[in-house]
Amino acid sequence: MPVYDYKCTDCHKAYDVFHKVREITEDVICPSCGSTNHKKLMSVTQMSMGSDSGCSDGSCNPYGGSGGGCASGMCGLN
Repeated sequence: MPVYDYKCTDCHKAYDVFHKVREITEDVICPSCGSTNHKKLMSVTQMSMGSDSGCSDGSCNPYGGSGGGCASGMCGLN
């Protein structure tokens, strides 16, 4: 079920709405003030790959292995 993020244009609160099949804008109501005036926000997807290995300081390679992070000779390209 897709999740859409909205921001109320009346009270400026952000909130999420779960839509079952398709987005019906008449069903989008601000939970704070009850307004139907809103702006759809760009959503950012979060993805987790694998289990937590205790690398909370960012020193681990998120793609596995212990390499320095360069692949296919792309280290010199910015």
